[in-house]
Amino acid sequence: MVADSSRIDRIGPGDLTELASDVGPVPLHVGAVIFFAGEGGSDPATLRAAFAERLSGIRRLRQRLIRPAPGLGRPYWFDDDHFDIDAHLSQVRCPAAGDRDAAITLAVEALTRPLPPSRPLWRALLVTDIADPHGHTAMVMVLHHVLADGIGGLAILAHLVDGVNSAASRYEDAPPSTSPRTGELLADNMIGRLHSVRRAPQAELGRGSGGRAPRCSFNAPTGVRRAFRTVEVDLDTVRRTGRRRHATVNDVLLVAVGGALATVLHARGEFPSELVVSVPVSARTATTRGRLGNRVGVMPVRVPLEGTPHQRLVSVSRRTRAQKSSVRGLSAALMGPLFRILAAVGVFRWFVNRQHLVNTFLSDLPGPSSAVTLAGAPVTSIVPMIVGTGNIGVAFVALSYAGTLTVTITVDPDLVPEIDDLEDALREQFHAIIASEGGSAQ
Repeated sequence: MVADSSRIDRIGPGDLTELASDVGPVPLHVGAVIFFAGEGGSDPATLRAAFAERLSGIRRLRQRLIRPAPGLGRPYWFDDDHFDIDAHLSQVRCPAAGDRDAAITLAVEALTRPLPPSRPLWRALLVTDIADPHGHTAMVMVLHHVLADGIGGLAILAHLVDGVNSAASRYEDAPPSTSPRTGELLADNMIGRLHSVRRAPQAELGRGSGGRAPRCSFNAPTGVRRAFRTVEVDLDTVRRTGRRRHATVNDVLLVAVGGALATVLHARGEFPSELVVSVPVSARTATTRGRLGNRVGVMPVRVPLEGTPHQRLVSVSRRTRAQKSSVRGLSAALMGPLFRILAAVGVFRWFVNRQHLVNTFLSDLPGPSSAVTLAGAPVTSIVPMIVGTGNIGVAFVALSYAGTLTVTITVDPDLVPEIDDLEDALREQFHAIIASEGGSAQ
């Protein structure tokens, strides 16, 4: 029997690695908080109806992840016959004190609560009655990382906003009406393994990373709690600052987060000369709604902590230019098999709790360049969310939207209680970097 591959929507190697990596005390989720203006916008009922209609129109969000029997290949996506939007989309009033921080606290709870594996792997929460002039209503969107990486999440966001054809198909092929049979799964698995052998990449993992990361007290096994803080900075100012030194926005971010971490470490009596920051590198050639999943590798960057902001920016810019590969995202394909073997023998969590490859994570996502609306309600800001895993006590994710760069700091508060100091230090680092290049922060 020849397998009909159009009937079997397998997860990719990167997705399989995400599943294997989901072994910590906090589930491996990603998400965002989308804030809406109150005055002149749609009421919560209209927003909820628009979200329900548009989320239901994305086929991947109506699919379950099916794990076949051993020997029948990787898990695959299949339409959930019992899909109910109300099981995924809920509404709640913002609790006391009813401000933006309270809404983000709700988002933290939604992000760190496990998703039922028997249903499509996402949830959304409409938060109303927020006492904040920049956003009276918010939508919290949470996805399991196997469903989409950061770029895939932005593709979902693009489908939710006004001006997108809601009737557009998420796939060219019609969905299968019946589950694949055992023979089809077996044949498809054999064909997939042959293709994987042909495509086996040849590259060096983390080229230029230079070995083990320095030891610091931020790297210890994390627990079940997470706390967030956000820092906003003008995107054009950051971009101009980088261009003066042939640096990117991501380079400026690396210097800023490195300097902020150094500030808190110095207060702890620790003085490393550098830290290793893991930066995702997308292998996608385009943002697509129809093909989500994970196509991301990593690039570990050694960020110096000594010297002036100008000197550190020049150094980071040179290092990242030297490390960038012409083939993007290969490291996921190289490390994935190792991670999956460790997970299969039950030692992956032990490994990530003791790894000495990186000190922290930084993701930088390019969001919509101009303001967008949903059901007529203006989106005032978007706060990205990730969870730190393993022994990464502090992680960062940045998202640009309509000229503003929002950086979210994620910590295990039991491991890093100085989150307010870290927030202040990050803001001060941006000001120092921009001032060192003759600019002014806005």
